[in-house]
Amino acid sequence: MEHVGLFPVLLTSSLLFLLGVIGVLTRRNILIILMSIELMLNGVNLAFVGFSRHLGTMDGHAIAVFVMAVAAAEAGVGLALVILLYRNRIDVDLDDLNLLKG
Repeated sequence: MEHVGLFPVLLTSSLLFLLGVIGVLTRRNILIILMSIELMLNGVNLAFVGFSRHLGTMDGHAIAVFVMAVAAAEAGVGLALVILLYRNRIDVDLDDLNLLKG
């Protein structure tokens, strides 16, 4: 079985991260922004696992598992906030949210 080199893994990782950044910067829907953040975290996880595989250690795999746990917690809290905002405002567009203004 042939192994994939480090360059294609890092290229894919950087493309995933770039797509996530573009999604965060261009979209105004909170759900799309949360999905873009998850995409960025998956890109970072792929880089961790790629470096770990290249170096022959398990450190990157362990860090990726911790990042997945943080991403799951972020998704749970973020979706709970989105549901609360939707119940109160019937809109989850960032431009229309000014709840913290005095």
